[in-house]
Amino acid sequence: WHELPQFGVVRRLKSRDLWKSAWEQHMACAIRGPESLTFWSRPSDTPLLMLTPPHLKHNPPLRQHGGRTLALSTLHSFLHARSLGYRGGISSPLSAPDSCSRLSAYLAYGCISMREVVQSTRTHMEHLPPQASRHRAGLSAFISRLYWHCHFIQKLESEPEIEWSNMHRGYDDLRENDFNPAHFEALKEARTGWPMVDACVTMLRETGWLNFRMRAMLVSVAAYPLWLHWRPVGEWLATQFLDYEPGIHWSQMQMQSGTTGINTTRVYNPIKQAQDHDPHGRFVKRWLPRMRHVPDAWLFEPWRMPAHVPAPAGHLIDTTPPIVNLATATREAKQRLHERRQSAEVKAGKQSVIDKHASRQTSRSRSTSKAGKASADAQLAFNF
Repeated sequence: WHELPQFGVVRRLKSRDLWKSAWEQHMACAIRGPESLTFWSRPSDTPLLMLTPPHLKHNPPLRQHGGRTLALSTLHSFLHARSLGYRGGISSPLSAPDSCSRLSAYLAYGCISMREVVQSTRTHMEHLPPQASRHRAGLSAFISRLYWHCHFIQKLESEPEIEWSNMHRGYDDLRENDFNPAHFEALKEARTGWPMVDACVTMLRETGWLNFRMRAMLVSVAAYPLWLHWRPVGEWLATQFLDYEPGIHWSQMQMQSGTTGINTTRVYNPIKQAQDHDPHGRFVKRWLPRMRHVPDAWLFEPWRMPAHVPAPAGHLIDTTPPIVNLATATREAKQRLHERRQSAEVKAGKQSVIDKHASRQTSRSRSTSKAGKASADAQLAFNF
């Protein structure tokens, strides 16, 4: 049994202190092909369905297609053209499909390696002309997100239990006993009543992909106004994401649900997200046919449209209100989370979560013996 390096993850990591240095060391190593390839054939008595990725319960009709060739061409198009829009273009679901790298599924399935992506990006940056500041800034931001990609996977390596249990156990029983199946079904079926939420669920179902901000918004809506526990929501989303990566997925499910105990609480308002990132309704109209005839003035909150506003001839406009009152439900959720966060148990357990999982972005000065440093270096090396 041999454990091999995956991305920038360190097996049996004991301290986060030098993790970033180890990540850089790993990414700088030469890329070598295998010395030999072992031929593999499927045994005749093995059902083909056993080879289907177990998390993917459906085949999104508009999904990306796989394979090494497409992975390399996607990387090439991003480095040479699409990354120009990376900064400022990855938040909106309108621009993100082109501005994002779109490499996540290829990384998840091993069609391309993290080391290849990091080295190719840095090499391309070195050859950019001095005046290409926007292009360079986009690729620099992309590199930082590759680092965070591995940072989150390291969390699951260091504590596999976060797939099932709250990262901070002081948040146990916060939502578990209040789970509303009707709210969960409405979310899965894209009928929450908030156009941006329902459009994102529909796009995800059809393509297997959604940009990060919209993923965070979906989880935030589930966790706060709908007050759903992250575990069932995470299981469902895992079956929808073509690029499902457990380490990132479960870390983000907990972060966006406020159960890590160390991250800033982020509560996304789906109405404001629509106003900011789809101001003319092009996204929601594409994915929600029921929105195509809603007058522009009522795109963000169609349930507020007065009855006397005429609908286009031959069309009915759905003005059903959302399944909960957004302002009231969000306010109550924030209050419940705040009360739990102020508890003695949560405050007492915060430091242990920081020690195990928090990023060490700033090097700390400490006096260590040479023996101690050697021990740390050996611990962080990517050797098994």
